[in-house]
Amino acid sequence: MSVMLRVRCERWPIAGAFTISRGSKTEAEVVVAELTDGTFTGRGECTPYPRYGETVPGVAAAIAGFADDIGRGLGRVALQSALPAGAARNALDCAFIDLESKRTNRPAHELLGVAPPRPRLTAYTISFGPTDQMAEAAAAAATRPLLKIKLGGVGDPERITAIRNAAPAAELIVDANEGWRPDNLAANLAACAAAGVTLIEQPLPAADDAALGLIARTAPICADESVHDRATLRALVGKYDAVNIKLDKAGGLTEALALAADARMLGFEVMVGCMIATSLATAPALVVAGYARVVDLDGPLLLARDRPDGLRYDGSIVHPASAALWG
Repeated sequence: MSVMLRVRCERWPIAGAFTISRGSKTEAEVVVAELTDGTFTGRGECTPYPRYGETVPGVAAAIAGFADDIGRGLGRVALQSALPAGAARNALDCAFIDLESKRTNRPAHELLGVAPPRPRLTAYTISFGPTDQMAEAAAAAATRPLLKIKLGGVGDPERITAIRNAAPAAELIVDANEGWRPDNLAANLAACAAAGVTLIEQPLPAADDAALGLIARTAPICADESVHDRATLRALVGKYDAVNIKLDKAGGLTEALALAADARMLGFEVMVGCMIATSLATAPALVVAGYARVVDLDGPLLLARDRPDGLRYDGSIVHPASAALWG
């Protein structure tokens, strides 16, 4: 049965602004791929990321360029070698899985041979900004068990201390988004240790992270921008203790599951993360969460509104998707 591809670009407003060391945004720009056989429709969503040379028009065009191949029978398995890891392949991969799930009336995890997703505690992100603003945001979220603190600028030790004082009971993880440098690494790590931070994500630029192999650990160091798919894993041994798996980097759920399995075999702890996007993008990542010690899937929580049939959040507990949303 022939399958037809549709592609569309969407904008979803963020509740306020989302700021990291590289900049700020007030809306999530996503690309949605839909695959339909005339009876059933599968959907996948991705978030193109400029850090990796992606743009919304470029990713949409890359997806649309496979319309004829898909119409002639290209499927999920062939897709893995037809497109490189990245946002475009993610949207198509997840759409293929969703379509197969709806055609067969079987949940995605069963099709993929993994354990069913279950409710998980997710981190809640505090955006980067002035110390007083970050402390105020942390105080407002202080009842959440796990906070992820965006850092990456001058004054980070003061930010860490202020946030710990504002949220004394919360577990803290920090994410510098490549914003630290070897000359301030020690001071920032010391501040993290004093605040009881339990995970430090991508402190140094991916191209300049060799120093991580030489430092004593005060908390596990997690790769984000330094890890994409399985081909990038082995270069991280000795520098990182954990990897943050995101479907947009890995190029879809198919590769993300394989990456998680290989990462654990190499001794890495696994974190599963997301971009700022709707529940359609986040739902497949919950299938990977069974491999993860840390789950950071709060993207839909940071939006001003979500799409219909979105994921259910009870405080910081995120529940698996309904079939009406995905998979």
